[in-house]
Amino acid sequence: MPISNVPLAATLDDAPLVSRTLVRAFDDDPMMCWFFPDDATREESLGRYFTTLFTRQYAHAGLCERTGAAVSFWVPPEAQDRAVPDAETIQELTAILGDRAGLFGEAVEAAAAHTPAEPHWSLALLGADPAVQGKGHGAALLRSGLAKADAAGQPAYLESSKPANLPVYEHFGFTVRDELSLPGGGPTLWTMWREPAT
Repeated sequence: MPISNVPLAATLDDAPLVSRTLVRAFDDDPMMCWFFPDDATREESLGRYFTTLFTRQYAHAGLCERTGAAVSFWVPPEAQDRAVPDAETIQELTAILGDRAGLFGEAVEAAAAHTPAEPHWSLALLGADPAVQGKGHGAALLRSGLAKADAAGQPAYLESSKPANLPVYEHFGFTVRDELSLPGGGPTLWTMWREPAT
């Protein structure tokens, strides 16, 4: 039986599905492999990382959606201030990242320096289980978030460390804005921007 690719609101009850999906989606992501370089512990660490981001941050300040095998976290302009992790969340993430926490903090600061000041919808995260990639799950979530940004007449912004994803986002109207080399020998990060469709 095919897994539904219809976007649904992701609630705290969906945390296990959200985490499991994102672990699979980001297992080979350059940024996640840099933050969690140990192959033996990456799956468990990523699970804790994504669970923390979802349950402590984006489920409360963002627009979180899911299909049966993909997840997206969007942050509308009016929620940008609330989407910043609080001290307790930072402490939890620091414990998960261990000796990579400093690199993580530097990467976040470097990316934040390039975040546009004008009001926009931010695609904080989008991931689909590789087992269903090409079946429209990620595209459905991308269309859903972009429709909301377009309805508000506002642009959209994202960051990607995976070169293969750039053409996908370009297909949906995004253009590369900046190319950053992250401090500490980290991967390249591309920032992308999309004006609202009229």
